Amino acid sequence: MTERLLTQLHIPFTEHNLDQEPEYIDYLRDKGYQATPVIESKSFSFTGFRPDKLRQLAI
Repeated sequence: MTERLLTQLHIPFTEHNLDQEPEYIDYLRDKGYQATPVIESKSFSFTGFRPDKLRQLAI
């Protein structure tokens, strides 16, 4: 759902698949994340599907 909304809002993103890129598991754990998806931007970061936060990225 996150990927779909980002695409609909024309927000460019980079996806890292943890099954194909397991090195990102340690990266996320080191940052304190315990769930996916993780959204990181210059202004904020969060986990889970948060349409309100994703829409802020489109502004």
